[in-house]
Amino acid sequence: MKTTCRKRLDNLALAQQGAGVDLAAIVPGANLRYLTGLEMHTSERITLALFPQDGQPVFVLPVLEAPRVEANLGVKASFYTYSDERGPGIAFQQVADDLRLQGKVLGVEHLRMRLLELRQLEECVTNSRFVDVEPLLSQLRITKDEAEIESMRRAGMVNEECFAQVLADLRPGVTELELSAIWQKAALDAASGELPEAPIVAAGLNGASPHAWATSRTVAEGDLVTIDAFLRADGYYSDITRTYAVGDIDEELRTIYSVVEEANAAARDLIRPGIEAQEVDRAARRVIQKAGYGAYFIHRTGHGLGLEIHEPPYIVEGNDLTLHPGMTFAVEPGIYVPGRGGVRIEDNVLVTEDGCETLTTLPRELTRL
Repeated sequence: MKTTCRKRLDNLALAQQGAGVDLAAIVPGANLRYLTGLEMHTSERITLALFPQDGQPVFVLPVLEAPRVEANLGVKASFYTYSDERGPGIAFQQVADDLRLQGKVLGVEHLRMRLLELRQLEECVTNSRFVDVEPLLSQLRITKDEAEIESMRRAGMVNEECFAQVLADLRPGVTELELSAIWQKAALDAASGELPEAPIVAAGLNGASPHAWATSRTVAEGDLVTIDAFLRADGYYSDITRTYAVGDIDEELRTIYSVVEEANAAARDLIRPGIEAQEVDRAARRVIQKAGYGAYFIHRTGHGLGLEIHEPPYIVEGNDLTLHPGMTFAVEPGIYVPGRGGVRIEDNVLVTEDGCETLTTLPRELTRL
């Protein structure tokens, strides 16, 4: 871990030099874990990691967190601690003075940093310019190494095992909430080392909402049931969606399913180095539009996977980012018809040297239970 983190910090420093960013300020979250191996959550007590172009990282953090942070860091760092009674202001000012931050270019996480941390920095530095450092970090994280890919493979294996346990109980009379609980228990019992989040379970008409929460609705004969489940292994995500038929479904629902299955295949078949992300979206969308359901495909075709369930690259019209080996993302076309239901088929893929490897092995053809 220490060797990996050191290499990542060196890469960050080079990126900062190229972009003219004197210091990157990182809050607890995926970027901090990527750079230091440390997993933390934000709270009312500020923890902020500062990464100058030269020298080791600096942490401003509560004194009560210092032992845990020091024990779990994958890199050497300096610590400026504060107590609950005194608050973080003095520690921040000391850091600003020691690092001579006045007049510098400071990179902050546009999507993650709260006003709480930003205001604290602004109070301690003058004549400084704040810029978004997210693009630099995304560029570092977007290409996965072998260890990261292996973690995603493990997460996928556990996820698919959990799906199998849900399918054993998917029948008329069971509720969406019960199916969600079955998946969560299976994930807890698996040796993934991560607490699972509740999956999306949407039966019948509820399937017309892509992000429907599980409810007390009872599964009925003739329903389509969509299950979208995501979990982590070693911090890296698997995100899989399948839609199942409970008994016989009507002809339109069978048609919708076939169209989504074809769209999923069309997108994955196109993936290879040199293709733009938006071209993958277009491949899936063409199939759905040709079948007359274009108005019911209401989200992007995919999103990156890794330390976060949604991260670059985003597979969407307008994203001309060129795919290259080591990128990992989800491909998840769907059709959602109000008053009828919906279908989504989501796979996880890895861009290889000459094409694409689908990391998901669950069947894609319509399964009737």
